[in-house]
Amino acid sequence: MAFSERAGPGRPRKRFGQHFLNDQTVIVRIVEALHSRPGEILCEIGPGRGALSDRLAALDNELHLVEIDRDLVPLLQKRYAAQSNIHIHEQDSLTLALENLHAARRVVMVGNLPYNISTALMIHLLAQRERIDRMVFMVQKEVALRLTASPGSKNYGRLTVMMNRVFESEFIFDVAPEAFTPPPKVWSSVVAFKPRPVPLGSTVDEDAFSALVRQAFSQRRKTLRNTLKGLCSESLIEQAGLDPMVRPEQVSVASFVELAALAKKND
Repeated sequence: MAFSERAGPGRPRKRFGQHFLNDQTVIVRIVEALHSRPGEILCEIGPGRGALSDRLAALDNELHLVEIDRDLVPLLQKRYAAQSNIHIHEQDSLTLALENLHAARRVVMVGNLPYNISTALMIHLLAQRERIDRMVFMVQKEVALRLTASPGSKNYGRLTVMMNRVFESEFIFDVAPEAFTPPPKVWSSVVAFKPRPVPLGSTVDEDAFSALVRQAFSQRRKTLRNTLKGLCSESLIEQAGLDPMVRPEQVSVASFVELAALAKKND
């Protein structure tokens, strides 16, 4: 987990994979990438002891801080006790329901995501996309490459397809290990997401789409004909305008949508 940190008591905890971000230049760039506007509702995942939170708090927006580490929550509560616009939630972000932050308004998400749950968290937020205005997240660079990959590349996979169907993703900048204490063994990257006006492709059953994409990439070196056996016939794959002999990483997001729609229709 990479999240913001200022000098003070406490050590990184292995159980949360904590690496404290201490580079103020990086923090400023993250806030700038957010392009926050007055009146927007902000939600930070993994605030730690508040270095990034301090920058966000200075914007005077309603700010929700979601922190799983119960030892850090009291520090945050004390730090922002005088600021009524800041709300602190001791909670696992994988259980976060955005409707509980605000019943009617969309939320701007930001934070340095725990590396060990970043993929699961993205999928969790997908189901709540109608409550998200935009997101700016720091993730492990390997995950960022998957999120922004194009069909045909080695990084193109299930996460790419699921996210890019409904979000436009944009790589912002890389962050070196030296920006953290202790330094992680990998580089990080900041990526921005904006919901598409309408999802790519035709209307499709969400569960059917998710199941098909998951199965397609479960054995990514195999062809569509083999990896989708039992879910899509060869003729159905051809009906979707696809060659049954191609591998899943060669299939566009829109084509996966079309294939899932046909599979559901013929179910």
